[in-house]
Amino acid sequence: MEYAPDKPWYLKLHWQVLVVMGLGALVGREFGQGAADALGWAGDLFISLLRMVIVPLVFASIISGVASIASGRTVGRLFGKTLGYYVLTSFLAASTGLLMVNLIKPGDGADMAGVVTADPSEAPRPELTDMLPDIVPENIFRAASEGMMLPIIFFAIVFGVAVATLPNQRARETLTGIFDAFFQAIVKLTGAIIKLLPIAVFALIAKMVGETGAEQFRPLAMYFGTVAGGLALHFLVTLPLLLWLLGRISPLVHVANMRNPLLVAFSTSSSAATLPVTMRTVEERVGASNKVSSFVLPMGATVNMDGTAVLECVGALFIAQAIGFELSFGAQALAVATALLASIGAAAVPSAGLFIIWIVLDAIGLGNQPGVEMWVLAMIAIDRPLDMCRTAVNVYSDSCGAAIIARSEGEEGVDTEIR
Repeated sequence: MEYAPDKPWYLKLHWQVLVVMGLGALVGREFGQGAADALGWAGDLFISLLRMVIVPLVFASIISGVASIASGRTVGRLFGKTLGYYVLTSFLAASTGLLMVNLIKPGDGADMAGVVTADPSEAPRPELTDMLPDIVPENIFRAASEGMMLPIIFFAIVFGVAVATLPNQRARETLTGIFDAFFQAIVKLTGAIIKLLPIAVFALIAKMVGETGAEQFRPLAMYFGTVAGGLALHFLVTLPLLLWLLGRISPLVHVANMRNPLLVAFSTSSSAATLPVTMRTVEERVGASNKVSSFVLPMGATVNMDGTAVLECVGALFIAQAIGFELSFGAQALAVATALLASIGAAAVPSAGLFIIWIVLDAIGLGNQPGVEMWVLAMIAIDRPLDMCRTAVNVYSDSCGAAIIARSEGEEGVDTEIR
């Protein structure tokens, strides 16, 4: 899954996915229900592999990230400003997703015949207040075995802070190294699973077209447009407003100075892979100091995933609409809060955001509803272009945070001109 510009086009994942989507549609149209029965198992297996890595991926990502950024020098004014900015932008991103999905309603009218068999009136109706007492796990091992992601996220955050503040340097470095190595291994495993995506997409499209025809491509296209619209709104409106209001920085100057990292982010779909380019550009073109960039940007690549927050909120509510569940205002607020927390646990690797959409689905009571797995696979099938856009939004948000915080620290040379 690493970015390799020297690869032939036919070895790049997004082209493989595009080709097998067409092949799957042809097979489904030709063989109908027979194709669905013969190939459905491959999509189910891929979903099982996705869910297998969610808990260790989120757990290791948060502990490794928090332990590496919250130690020693990070406790203080700079840490508070950075964390406050990232929480604010992630909340605004998730809220933007909520606004877009309620305005457009991409899942309304979807009808995946033969899939939804549950009675919507029997579904749980969780509210935001229901989450608060349960977010602290009584038994972290039980929470992990049952896939209770919000308690796992809470424990990982506080445990990461505890590791970072250990007075014994040797113990702190040992634990940080262990969790970082574990995280790297899980990322490697996740990358291997993502390489199976073309097979899963082929099986999914063949099954979908074989069972229901091509009718389900319309709501998927609406979903695609809703996510893209939410990302565009956050990129073109929310973040520029924050630049101007919080830093008195010209958004046009800043985006012009950040053009190279944005192109790299769009190409690689990885905030982590883009980080060296982002840091160099923020220092040389934006004009922020090394003190600010070396702290704010690595922290952002770990915990600030605005594009992922948009995706998870839109995706979860789209699925609720598609399978016929109407969520109350409280349940939608819970989706926003969970999307914010889940985006913190998204690793800075391609397509990681869709891996953890199950966190939001479980929080609002839809994780085990009939039809959900099919829609998640369908969303994964068309995710590659959205993933490229999400990563660009993530990197742009990190750079805006670095510029705003540098200004707040009295650095007057930030984005004074296009360099």
